[in-house]
Amino acid sequence: MLNLKSFEVWFVTGSQHLYGEETLRQVDEHSQIIANSFDNSSTIPVKVIFKPVVKTPDEILAICKEANYTPNCVGIITWMHTFSPAKMWIRGLNALQIPILHLHTQFNRDIPFETIDMDFMNLNQSAHGDREFGHIMSKMRLNRKVVVGHWQDNSVHEKINIWARVAVGKYQMQHMKLVRFGDNMRQVAVTDGDKVAAEMKFGFSVNTHAVGDLVEVINQISEAEIAQLIQEYEDTYELMPALARNGERRNSLIEAARIESGLKAFLQEGGYSAYTNTFEDLHGMRQLPGIGSQRMMAAGYGYGGEGDWKTAAMVHVMKLMASGMKGGNTFMEDYTYHFNPENAMVLGSHMLEICPSIAVGQIKCEVHPLGIGGKEDPVRLVFNAASGPALNVSLVDLGNRFRLIVNEVEAIEVTESFPKLPTARALWKPQPNMKVGLEAWIMAGGAHHTVYSQNLTVEYMEDLADMLNTELVVIDKETTIRGIKNELKVNEVFYK
Repeated sequence: MLNLKSFEVWFVTGSQHLYGEETLRQVDEHSQIIANSFDNSSTIPVKVIFKPVVKTPDEILAICKEANYTPNCVGIITWMHTFSPAKMWIRGLNALQIPILHLHTQFNRDIPFETIDMDFMNLNQSAHGDREFGHIMSKMRLNRKVVVGHWQDNSVHEKINIWARVAVGKYQMQHMKLVRFGDNMRQVAVTDGDKVAAEMKFGFSVNTHAVGDLVEVINQISEAEIAQLIQEYEDTYELMPALARNGERRNSLIEAARIESGLKAFLQEGGYSAYTNTFEDLHGMRQLPGIGSQRMMAAGYGYGGEGDWKTAAMVHVMKLMASGMKGGNTFMEDYTYHFNPENAMVLGSHMLEICPSIAVGQIKCEVHPLGIGGKEDPVRLVFNAASGPALNVSLVDLGNRFRLIVNEVEAIEVTESFPKLPTARALWKPQPNMKVGLEAWIMAGGAHHTVYSQNLTVEYMEDLADMLNTELVVIDKETTIRGIKNELKVNEVFYK
């Protein structure tokens, strides 16, 4: 995974020459103190770079252009310490191509009632300076995040943390490459889509390589590489006896390690951040990648089964956004339902490819038959997912636009043994309840594949949709069927 400290956001404060050099000196000094505080915060994961106070339209335009073209600069935080006439910002904001956070704060937390005078008032004008700045962004119809509170408050740092992580995700989405090994599963609608439109909208490229190109790399993997990876398997997972040394299925483990090493080499050589494959196109491969795809996700790569490139892209972006956070993000599928009226829930799983970052307890490495694909039995990791709040996230192509759909869910502890289901497993209850949650998802056109996230919240997805200027539909505790139908109708008109 990428280190989020390799990315930066700029702290840009607005003022004007009206107040004189002494006031501007203090504005600059206060701004630097705030920027340094953010940069040293244990909550904010990126570098926060102080920039000298901007006071003219030309200075504002220059700083916005510089931010656009500075590698790894993912956004700017703006603050109006004094009154900064907003017409000065129009050209700069028109030129700005990266996300913006408007911080509505002031240097002092409290009013110094006994000493406050007009000099203090002239310096500390955020209360109306930020309103002027906010007005011009609303008039220009600019998406931005507004954070209100004193700059030392933990809640402010947490809001900036969320925005910064999402800004990194948006930046990576604009620069990432995704490879598809073969096409998508035949006749399936939701995993397909307009790859050109996606690149125009989001920035990431999606291109195909023949499975034979991957097989060529797999076949070049050395025995030493395979032995090293198998040792890692043995040190990390509980291997079933058949896969142990001298076990009757040991060759299956050797082949799985060869495939994983080949996958890793191909992705690294091509500079790819995500990939897809499909069980219908495995020419030259002895088994469908199971443990290989699971471990590639654990290493931060995006993955989508059956050619699902949109979900693969979102897996990588959401993993990056959540770097360093407790919990995991994975490719997931709503597989089957438990319609017990007293305990309704969803079983989430897939035939092989669920990331072990969501696991709780022992992870087992096993080999079992797979009824589709026509290849040798694949090796896979078998485990249960942890309980707790989670999200299911789906990016779908509606033809005239993309829609990001989010459902809050509550994962529950897996207590059943599933003796005949050798896959990774998660159980959850959709919000607001089983029937409304599922009906709302289907009404919104959500896919059967999702990104399942244990550590990101709806606020992350809201920020991402704003940065991408993409439709967002949230299904949560407040959702009603009447409400979701009306929301979808309004969205249809808005995005027509």
